[in-house]
Amino acid sequence: MSLQQCTFQGGRHRAWTFLDRATPPHQRPALTGGLLLPGLLLFSIEANNVISKRCVEAVPLTWTRRPRPGPGPTPHIITIPTMPSDKRKTKASSAKAPAAKKQKQKPVPVPLPEEDGEMEKMDMERDRSEGWLRRQMATQREEAAGLQCNPRRVRFVSEAQTVRQGSAGLLYWMARDHRVQDNWALVHAQQLALQEELPLHICVCLLVPESQLSTVRHYSFMLKGLEEVAKECIELGIQFHLLHGAAGDVLPGLVSDRSLGAVVTDFSPLRTPLQALDSVRKSLPEDIPLIQVDAHNIVPCWVASNKLEYAARTIRGKITKLLPEFLTDFPMVGKHSYTATRTAKPVDWEGALASLQLDVTVGEVEWAKPGTAAGTAMLESFIDLRLKHFATHRNDPNSAALSQLSPWLRFGHLSAQRVALQVQRFGKKFSQSVAPFIEELVVRRELTDNYCFYNDNYDNIKGAYEWAQKTLKDHTKDKREYVYTQADLEKAKTHDKLWNGAQYQMVTEGKMHGFLRMYWAKKILEWTSSPEQALSIALYLNDRYSLDGQDPNGFVGCMWSICGIHDQGWAERPVFGKIRYMNYKGCLRKFDVAKFETKYCPKKLSAKH
Repeated sequence: MSLQQCTFQGGRHRAWTFLDRATPPHQRPALTGGLLLPGLLLFSIEANNVISKRCVEAVPLTWTRRPRPGPGPTPHIITIPTMPSDKRKTKASSAKAPAAKKQKQKPVPVPLPEEDGEMEKMDMERDRSEGWLRRQMATQREEAAGLQCNPRRVRFVSEAQTVRQGSAGLLYWMARDHRVQDNWALVHAQQLALQEELPLHICVCLLVPESQLSTVRHYSFMLKGLEEVAKECIELGIQFHLLHGAAGDVLPGLVSDRSLGAVVTDFSPLRTPLQALDSVRKSLPEDIPLIQVDAHNIVPCWVASNKLEYAARTIRGKITKLLPEFLTDFPMVGKHSYTATRTAKPVDWEGALASLQLDVTVGEVEWAKPGTAAGTAMLESFIDLRLKHFATHRNDPNSAALSQLSPWLRFGHLSAQRVALQVQRFGKKFSQSVAPFIEELVVRRELTDNYCFYNDNYDNIKGAYEWAQKTLKDHTKDKREYVYTQADLEKAKTHDKLWNGAQYQMVTEGKMHGFLRMYWAKKILEWTSSPEQALSIALYLNDRYSLDGQDPNGFVGCMWSICGIHDQGWAERPVFGKIRYMNYKGCLRKFDVAKFETKYCPKKLSAKH
């Protein structure tokens, strides 16, 4: 029982609530010892006023439970014996008269709670102890028990659409969304396995391309998050398999070896995951269904729109209209009822990371700890500390106003749907911040999946609109005041201290403030010999150093800055043509540039602007 759910009845007030939370729970013997001890602060509400009272003597307690209407915990009622009125008067008359008459304090007016349970909400907002969000999320999942995955979130990739009869299990191929809870693909896989009375397996196919983009920073974050997933799977009776190799090569072997009757997977709009999906489809037996569930977007990508959207304004209404249908709570992925006869081989996580051919010069970062637990803690801190500043300070790189959630969203350690639900529920008093945050989290983020899914050229100039391709081509030969190589830019060796600081932050911390990302990419267009080279360098730097790189958000961010994607034509100028322009003076009007430069621009690179 939580002390914050206790109500004391007695005295002349109808209800007293325990408020003395400064004392740690283990030092509160009043409730466990059957006595209400002296010094305990109580309060009640009468006529819209808060009346407080501190207990002056120990009194015995008795426990009762009163059923409450609607959802939520049943409050515990503690009855305090009331002193008869004649004894109260006698005791009062025998008391020593005060030396001077004290001024009676007026009670502080507060709104009276309109419904049972409102008091608990008030209490929670007053004192949110560390981990409150994790506990709230667990309760919400329990209350959503029995909720089914929306069938419009699911599509069949294969011709087969029924689980193969006589199989010994069902497989969830975890590709993009590396988490157990709040994962519609896993929810659907478990519900299907329970329906078929089959054990449930999860596999991840680990393939590291030979590339400068394959860094310790990215793969360590990914593998440590998966280690958390594997531990949770053991607790739930779900078999977790880490396979080494391309999915099309190694996944069918697991299906055959374990006699699995269906494969469920999640959704990514990017080229490489789509190729892997097609390879698995071709490699599986014809009677094994391959089922895809969009567990990444709140509104499934193929439901939100069946075409390439031009801008946020063209998709906003479509997504908003569908949110009542798709922005729901998640049911719990619980202990699985059917156990596999053969358990999965334990994973040596340290050995797995050490065996990979990775670029060790781009190392791990300290500020972002991998895994769903760490991501949830970051979300909690955003709601508690930074959300209130989001509306007014989100474009200031010196202010702590952003969510910082992009690494956990990119690796699927957190669900964007869960983030949206919690921000809406617990950020109501910051409505001016909630609206723009939801716009970025839902509309803008899901627009990037739309762009990558319906545009094969999402990472090159051919993916730009015709007007943008034309204007960039017209100004390709314009004279550049400064021209830098990829090596110059990677080492932050430019004349611009602000740009150098932004690049240095990305290299050292694996992140860059959203406002500076636009300035950073547009300056690469201004300082390189061609738009093609600018886009190639911007994508390389972002994908190599940013923890949230190699993601639709990164591709579209660079395409917006350099190629005008989801934007309009602006006044024509050299080099940029009609692409939106940003400059140093504009940044000076937005925030304290000198403060940022002092913090991030390396001293040895701090040439005058």
